[in-house]
Amino acid sequence: MATRSSPEAPQTSEVYPPGEDPRRWRALIVTLAGGFMILLDVSVVTVAVPAIQKSLDATASGVQWVVSGYPLTLGLVLVAGGRLGDAFGRRRMYLFALTGFVLTSVFAGLAPTLTLLVVARLLQGLVAGLVTPQNGGLIQDLFRGPERGRAFGLLGATIGVSTAVGPVIGGLILDLFGDPDGWRWVFLVNLPFGALTLVLAYFFVPTTPARSVRSDIDVTGMVLLGLTVLAVMFPVVQSDSGGLARYWWLFVLAVPLGYGFLRWERRRVAAGHAPLLDMRLFAARGYPAGIAISSVYFCGFAGIFLVFAVYFQTGLGFSPLESGLAVTPFALGSAVSAWIAGRLVSQWGRLVTITGLVMIAIGIAVTGVLTLVVDADHLMAALVLPLLVAGLGGGAVISPNTTITLSCVPPGMSGVASGVLQTGQRMGTAVGTAVLAAMFYATIGATDGNFSAGLAVALVGSVVLILVALVLAVVENRGNAGKKQLENFPEQTMTSG
Repeated sequence: MATRSSPEAPQTSEVYPPGEDPRRWRALIVTLAGGFMILLDVSVVTVAVPAIQKSLDATASGVQWVVSGYPLTLGLVLVAGGRLGDAFGRRRMYLFALTGFVLTSVFAGLAPTLTLLVVARLLQGLVAGLVTPQNGGLIQDLFRGPERGRAFGLLGATIGVSTAVGPVIGGLILDLFGDPDGWRWVFLVNLPFGALTLVLAYFFVPTTPARSVRSDIDVTGMVLLGLTVLAVMFPVVQSDSGGLARYWWLFVLAVPLGYGFLRWERRRVAAGHAPLLDMRLFAARGYPAGIAISSVYFCGFAGIFLVFAVYFQTGLGFSPLESGLAVTPFALGSAVSAWIAGRLVSQWGRLVTITGLVMIAIGIAVTGVLTLVVDADHLMAALVLPLLVAGLGGGAVISPNTTITLSCVPPGMSGVASGVLQTGQRMGTAVGTAVLAAMFYATIGATDGNFSAGLAVALVGSVVLILVALVLAVVENRGNAGKKQLENFPEQTMTSG
């Protein structure tokens, strides 16, 4: 029988046993809508890069911060966001952070200079990083048994599809609003959509209990982990303007910072306090491998959309809409396969991920070859099939891997577990975008402006990284953590301390 608790809103006062809340599917749809909007902003801006450069008279390295700054700061706070959701309640954190995301989106859309736009994107990433862990946490709180696997499948599909369709939606927005400031609506469109999502979340997302003592929040751990992530990511984001040479010392600094973070977390556990990152997470079968696969895959996958946008618009003279439509086969394939793969993962486990990695590697490799041998007039038609294959593969990677990885952990650690997984994804996105863009621009400079060669080299880098993720997935599957993993997930009893 349902009981009463202190409500945050009249609509959310009923407390149900885990897996029995009748609002759980409505709550999931609403929170995934917010997650879709936040992850869409990772890739939707890529198609607007040439327009932003023209409108704000920005350099390539300057506009790189508009693209990579967002996933950088998003990645800084994901683990902390998961812990704050544990401490303050996921519904409260979701509403608070999503409000901040809407406001910073307006700031970005109205920014009169490149500097203010970069600041807005950095702030936007910070609040976005507080939203995304709540999705995985709510799934762990509200769902049990086979339903939890299906819910994680929808989360994975949302992650994959939102990243893939970003360039298409961005192209449509730019075509609708035109020059010189149509790019601003890439950010301003978040205002009506975000406001609607906030209203729906207020009514449909139930209150979940806090699992941590608020006074015991690990602020020192948050700072140490944030500085470690920043030290690794900053030089890479600056790589196309000589950042690796100028800021190499940050990689060195990351080592003692990371070591200090681990020592601090062990001290907190020994003292009986709740750590920011419970190291027992990494003892859960399949969880560390899932993080590694996801991080490397996003490094190779997410960066291709920026180089595609610059190649099509600057190199071939496509409009933003044409540029977005050129990668539509990838988005369509990703959407279809994410839905199908979510249904297959309970039976086939990691084999679904392996198949997807093979398909996307083949699709991107063929795409790179075709850009070198097909003329511009026929290129878009020639790329339909390989990009469709790549998209089908991409959708079969993210959704199953998310399901397998997050189903490894018990509800009490779900917020942090989701935060760690998505930290790896966002770090991979920022690093991959910077590295592939640097390869792209360096090749163009070395070949007297040959954009096709630049794209081909960048896609080679993408394929290499995806193959690394494939090797990790194969090794993990051979270690008997693949096909039958899901059978044991609900029975794990690890607690959060």
